[in-house]
Amino acid sequence: MTAQNEHGQPIGRALPGWSGVPRPEAMRLPGRYCSLERLDPGRHTGDLFAAYAAAADDRDWTYLPFGPFPSLPAYRAWAEAAAESEDPRHYAVVENGTGRALGTLSLMRHDPAGGVIEVGNVVFSRALQRTPASTEAQYLLMRHAFDDLGYRRYEWKCDSLNTPSRRAAVRLGFTYEGTFRQAVVYRERNRDTAWYSIIDGEWPARRAAFEEWLAPSNFTAEGEQITPLRPV
Repeated sequence: MTAQNEHGQPIGRALPGWSGVPRPEAMRLPGRYCSLERLDPGRHTGDLFAAYAAAADDRDWTYLPFGPFPSLPAYRAWAEAAAESEDPRHYAVVENGTGRALGTLSLMRHDPAGGVIEVGNVVFSRALQRTPASTEAQYLLMRHAFDDLGYRRYEWKCDSLNTPSRRAAVRLGFTYEGTFRQAVVYRERNRDTAWYSIIDGEWPARRAAFEEWLAPSNFTAEGEQITPLRPV
């Protein structure tokens, strides 16, 4: 039943004792298949540029406001600026078996007072895409936001025309909330932005689904999944 105030108006549920949450500061988030490390241009840019340059075309950059990068110095210049940023806070996805950085993603639009944060700037190389490590990277950042920092809402936003990103959001357990029309201008074109979220009350079931999917027993000797990820 919706609470009411003294005027008989419906009001949101009470959050007694809520005082906000910290901003993300973690330097490293370890996992089974990969680890997230704060972006370090000195350690990560060579691996990242090589991984991105191995792609046959530039389609992975179409819906991003930056890239592709024509040279290692150009990418290093971007990475140096990104590494200095506190919001977005960029992380490199480092494959545990090889120690290579194969992609980046970030926590952004921090709202500690409201307990809201967004994952964005996801750039996974072809070597990382569709691997257990790519899913685990998303899980590690979610777990950090919800379990370590206590955020209430975790957002995913993308160009409404970016079908792969929209499919990824649904697979990872995000709920579609609507599309903001003419929300952004980038690359001299319009972007209608599709909004998705996971909230803290949903997280325990999502976390259990991730952990079940990421278990070694869910993969064949060739690394193929046995049971698909099915967030509740």
